[in-house]
Amino acid sequence: MRRSHYAARAARITGSVIDASTSIIQARPNDVVRLAMGSPAADFVPVELFGELLAAVAVDGADAFDYGPTEGERSLREELLRCLAGRGEDVAPESLLVTTGGMQGLDLACKLFVDAGDLVVVESPTYTNGAATIAGYEGRIVEVPCDGDGMDVDALAELVAREPAPPKLIYTIPTFQNPSGTTLSPARRERLVELAERWGSLLLEDDPYSWLRFAGNELPSLRALAAGRVPVIAVQTFSKILAPGLRVGWTIAAPEVIARMVDARQAMDTCTNTLQQRLVARFLAGGHLDGHLDALRAEYGRRKVAMQAALGDELAGLDARWTDPEGGFFLWLTLPEGISAAALFTTALEQGVAFIPGPAFSVGGAFPSALRLAFSAEAPERAREGIRRLRRAIDLLEAT
Repeated sequence: MRRSHYAARAARITGSVIDASTSIIQARPNDVVRLAMGSPAADFVPVELFGELLAAVAVDGADAFDYGPTEGERSLREELLRCLAGRGEDVAPESLLVTTGGMQGLDLACKLFVDAGDLVVVESPTYTNGAATIAGYEGRIVEVPCDGDGMDVDALAELVAREPAPPKLIYTIPTFQNPSGTTLSPARRERLVELAERWGSLLLEDDPYSWLRFAGNELPSLRALAAGRVPVIAVQTFSKILAPGLRVGWTIAAPEVIARMVDARQAMDTCTNTLQQRLVARFLAGGHLDGHLDALRAEYGRRKVAMQAALGDELAGLDARWTDPEGGFFLWLTLPEGISAAALFTTALEQGVAFIPGPAFSVGGAFPSALRLAFSAEAPERAREGIRRLRRAIDLLEAT
């Protein structure tokens, strides 16, 4: 018998339906409306300004192309701390780590805190790549249902009561959740912190979207609510507010946690791309962020409303429903029972529209008739055409 050289944990490592969709769409011979990837609006990426900033960074000489400090370039750390303070977030320098995108923060948290068999709680539905990271470190995942107010914290308490031990870690996207777009209510935030404190659990707060609120009132982060009561690792990124190709994010945690993350990174990628860090630092130092965010919030609010209008028009006669987020990138569309989102995916691609099927957002493959739509990437007129193509795909699927 031929010997397998894979580690046992390799069997739990999965790819990402979300990330794979980029390759699938690029390989298609037909025009495809991109409602799948959670990408920023391409026409709102400040490409010309980025070019000017990169040219300015290059003036730094060879130093700009060298290795940088694992914890992040000093110029970016200083500007980011100033920016966070302006948002009312009190962050000590030793509590901040610049990462290669938000995903690296999730990976480092799981690498440090998830042992094989540890109970880890996630929302259902949840971000595919976050759950895959937990599974890759052999965490035992329990899914907690969500509704219009985010994670059902009462259901969480009931599920944990059936377990032999409380969760080691609770993974949540509390604000404009991926994929549903919903936000954890203030009462549930406080209750979640109380439960974590009682259980001695760590909170992993994935927060890519809170800076993109276009309606409603700001809510305190779990990190702010839990201060001094519960350990929280907060993961954020510039991927959603500037551009994903920059691969620059950051993580906030207790100084001793950040120190261990630095150790772990030095056996991983050493540091985040120095050029891109300095570009972002110059963007922040130049005072460009506030106006950029104002423009994004207005545009994403417009695009969400336009997509909802398109759904109302094009899906008329179907028993379909969708969420109504106050920020972020996503709508969660639930189609009539019996329509398979997985089967619809192939037909929809043939008709020229891409989305992510609901089962991709559940470890157990739930939500067979649901799907995630990103309203962020495509302009309203183009998104409407995508919804029109989606309805055509639904009709074709039902006719077979």
